[in-house]
Amino acid sequence: MMTTSPTYRLEETADIGLAQKWLSLFRVFMLVGAATLVAGALLGGDRFWSGLLLVSVFLVGLGLAGGALIAFEYLSGAGWSVAVRRVPEAMTSFLPWGGLGVLLVLVLHPSLYPWMSHEHHFAGFKAFWLNRPFFLARAVAYLVIWIGFTRLLVRNSRQQDLTGDARCRQRNVAVSAAFTVLFALTVWLASVDWLMSLEPEWFSTIYGVLFFSGLMSSGLATVVLFGLWLRRLGPWRGVINEEHLQDLGKLLLTFCTFWAYIWFSQYMLIWYANIPEETGYYIHRVRGAWGSLTIVNLLLNWAIPFFVLLPRNNKRNSRIIGQVAVVVLVGRLLDLYLMIVPANREASALPDAWVVGLTLGLIGVAGTVFWRAMKQAAVVPVRDPLLGESLHYHQ
Repeated sequence: MMTTSPTYRLEETADIGLAQKWLSLFRVFMLVGAATLVAGALLGGDRFWSGLLLVSVFLVGLGLAGGALIAFEYLSGAGWSVAVRRVPEAMTSFLPWGGLGVLLVLVLHPSLYPWMSHEHHFAGFKAFWLNRPFFLARAVAYLVIWIGFTRLLVRNSRQQDLTGDARCRQRNVAVSAAFTVLFALTVWLASVDWLMSLEPEWFSTIYGVLFFSGLMSSGLATVVLFGLWLRRLGPWRGVINEEHLQDLGKLLLTFCTFWAYIWFSQYMLIWYANIPEETGYYIHRVRGAWGSLTIVNLLLNWAIPFFVLLPRNNKRNSRIIGQVAVVVLVGRLLDLYLMIVPANREASALPDAWVVGLTLGLIGVAGTVFWRAMKQAAVVPVRDPLLGESLHYHQ
């Protein structure tokens, strides 16, 4: 049984000079994002609010992916990933920030959703589901469930650091089981509410699965990047090795391929059926500059990660897997961009200054919040009984 050691504290093991350089850069990005937010709220139209929805949903997705990875680890009893767990735990801290951005869009600029105007008159269940008070109540409920469960998982994990009580792990197994069920339901519903209802006449029963697959691939890419960052700064030297990178690479490759499978399944069925109310969604996205972005989307989210990560040695190479992780994150941003922005038929395909400024703000918030979260506990779960197995992991 390991006890808490100062060598596992972030502030005592990191290269503080290098860390401060990164944190200063993150603060600059946050200032750019804050300035963009203020200017956009005063001057921006639909493009600004679409950009805010984009970065907010992206940040919520990273937080959800962190929570899902923690839950999957506990439910599967995996030992290899225990040493890595503090990164997805820290990622769950993104949820309040991303959730705040989503709520700002829903409350302050509801016209982004055309069904909130009087031009759409739905009947039956659709009229019941797409009404503004219920829509906002559901958004708050999703965020309360996600933040509540992830904080409970993190609290039990850190409580085990202090007490060494094995019941903390047992409690997290039970919490993970409940969270996984609610996660599957609420992520599907949130993707329909926040993204698919931007074009309320269009529908897809596989949309939630597509959103989930992209969420998980971007989450794994973030774990890889933050893990390599911590290893470079010092706290994870001797913690994460090539074996961990290989398994993370396998998971990243798997979810990128799963995303491609679901993306193709949705596209192929709509193309084959050729029903006008379904095809309009893709017709707009495969013409002109939007069509070029759709091809780039497939390259970034599947083709490049798939072919680069297939060789075993590439998954074990920190430089290569780090570069692939960046590609996947850019691809996820583009994927969400193609889900959100074309809903405004007048919007151009090229990202504007609002999107660029908000994206820099996203990077700044993610880096700063992650660092603060990592400082709140040891960089590894020091009293988890499976930590020794993870630190000496070999396949």
